[in-house]
Order: sequence, then C-alpha cells, then structure tokens
Amino acid sequence: MQLRFTKMHGLGNDFVVIDLLSQNAKLSAEHIRQIADRHRGVGCDQVLLVEPPATAETDFHYRIYNCDGNEVEQCGNGARCFGKFIADKKLSGKSQLTVSTNTGIIHIDRVDRDIYRVDMGQPDFNPQSIPFDVNTQANSYTIEHAMGSSEIGAVSVGNPHAVIVVDNVDTAPVAELGVILEPHKQFPKRANIGFMQILSRNAIKLRVFERGVGETQACGSGACAAVASGIQRGLLDNEVDVALLGGNLMIQWQGDGSSLVMLGDATKVFDGKIKL
Repeated sequence: MQLRFTKMHGLGNDFVVIDLLSQNAKLSAEHIRQIADRHRGVGCDQVLLVEPPATAETDFHYRIYNCDGNEVEQCGNGARCFGKFIADKKLSGKSQLTVSTNTGIIHIDRVDRDIYRVDMGQPDFNPQSIPFDVNTQANSYTIEHAMGSSEIGAVSVGNPHAVIVVDNVDTAPVAELGVILEPHKQFPKRANIGFMQILSRNAIKLRVFERGVGETQACGSGACAAVASGIQRGLLDNEVDVALLGGNLMIQWQGDGSSLVMLGDATKVFDGKIKL
C-alpha cells in the first residue's frame, strides 16, 4: 500500500503524521518500524495517526506509536504538531480542537501560525495510575538500580514519567541511567525518564530518555511531568520555562485540580508518500 504523510517536528522531536480520514489503512507494528527507520524509511521518533472522532464531543482521535512499533498514550510535542497538521490541511476551521487519546481528552489551541497551546489534563501522582509499584504515595521516592539508587518523582501525564533532579544536565548519565530505569521492574509499563536541572523557581533545563525511543531533542509530556513534579516537591513556581535540547517550552500548572498547560511551536518539514 502507498500512504501520504507529513514529516513534522516539535523542537526537534520528529514525527511522521498520517491522515487516516482520507486514507484507509491498518498499520502493523512492522509498518510503524518501517516508517520510523532512519535508514530505510522516513525516519522519526514517533508516528502520529489522525483518525475520525471517537465521540460526538470530540473533533478527532489522536494515536501515537513509538519508533519501536509500540502504541503509547500521550505525546505533547506531537499534540502541537497534530494541531498544526489539522490547520495546514484545512481538516477543521476551529482554532480550538477537542481531541481524544487512548487515555483521555486534550484541547489544542492555535495561538499563531506555528504556536500551539495544549491543555494536557491534570497530572496524576497516584502510583497505581502511573503505574508505579510502591506501597505508599509520596512526593519523591528512592529507587534502587544497577548503578546504585536515585531519588525520583513519579507522575502520569497520560503516560508514565520518572523525574530526577540533577546538578547539571550536560554531564548527567542520561543514556546509561535511562536504559536502566526505563524498563525498571517498579514501572510495569516502563517509563519516560527525565533529568531536570533547576536554574531558578521559574526555569529548568531538561533532558528526557523516552520510553521505546531513547533520548530525544524534546519531550512535551516530559516537560509537563518535570514541572508538575517540581511544583509538587516545592522546588518550582506555577509557570516555568523549560529548556530542552531542541528549544524551549512554557509550562503552567496551578496545582491540584488544574490542568497542565504547554505552549510551544510546531514545524512542518515536508509532505511525501511511502510504499509499505
């Protein structure tokens, strides 16, 4: 089969976006891996699917696959690209979209041509929801691993995250520790691992080792998780500038009962076709 696609990125976190409104296709894990292959396919961190709405209250359904072929629950950078794709392809005239994912509803607002605001929903610190295997909920936990132990914050923003505070993200063992913690037995569905350097109460630097991908240039859900964990632990204020390898995001969270709000850009790279 032959599929049309659009290559996009959010701060260097890159995607292949496929419209399944006008194209009829059922993609297997092998198809996803073929598309994502940087040598024999298009190449991307994630493949994003645009599907018809699942309910009358939503505009579209949003599905995300990591480059290893596994479907995941959430992707913040992808959500901004999803919104831009809808606008660029004129699939909706709305400036605010209500989009379902496999774990809930998100709202995507077009602020400018390439700037999008995403309501990512409320962070969930309940260990059973993340899921994270501990007996009691806490603001931080000590987790044992092959390199010793680390203090982490654990949170779900639609997908599971562990957040480690480090002195310097440039020297943090992101690859070494990420590959150990991502499949850690206390995270039964694996986890995204964030390494957060606190510059001030309103600014952090962040690197993220993403589940099923490895380190990426940026991770929108990771930025939300890091800020939520930092605020919960009393380390950050309610509006934080997050500097990632690929650029900056602004994350806001007013605390319990409030949604995480992410503001950042989305970029189209090119349109193409691939034969699978």
